[in-house]
Amino acid sequence: MVEFLLDFGKAVNKMREKLTKKDVQKIEAEIEHRKLVVRKEAIEAVKEARAHGDLSENFEYYAAKKDKNKNESRIRYLERMLKTAEIISEDSKDDEVGLNNTVCLYFEDDDETDTYRIVTSIRGDSLKNLISIESPIGKAIMGHKVNDRVYVKVNDSIGYYVVIKSIENTQDDGNDKIKSF
Repeated sequence: MVEFLLDFGKAVNKMREKLTKKDVQKIEAEIEHRKLVVRKEAIEAVKEARAHGDLSENFEYYAAKKDKNKNESRIRYLERMLKTAEIISEDSKDDEVGLNNTVCLYFEDDDETDTYRIVTSIRGDSLKNLISIESPIGKAIMGHKVNDRVYVKVNDSIGYYVVIKSIENTQDDGNDKIKSF
């Protein structure tokens, strides 16, 4: 039983979202906006749709209720994330890959280079070349330097090598969106 509890505790710690102070500020701003603006609009939309009469065939009422519930779920999700978050620093050494750095990587297997910005998992978006510190490539290259050859382990039997070509110290401009749930 003790082993189970220890394993459970380790699993819970792994589930904790790693956030920067800026992430926390962005989440708090979204919660406030949803509570003060979106919630009022959603309640008003439900009232207005309810006034249209018979609720059994009132599509507007069901759509308004769905939007209201979606907003409340998002608020709960964000509040729960803040309660369990681990606050991490954005600081890194100038010559090492760190959070918010823009990194140019050479992929040996493909003979191609690509540029990524390293971000927290709630802002990761591979289509915009925002790579999470929790992703296999993000985990692998953190703390490495220019010209380091790094093995990216995808799973127990698959991996690949990248070479760090350049590291640019960039700042979080606040424009990255927080992922939906």
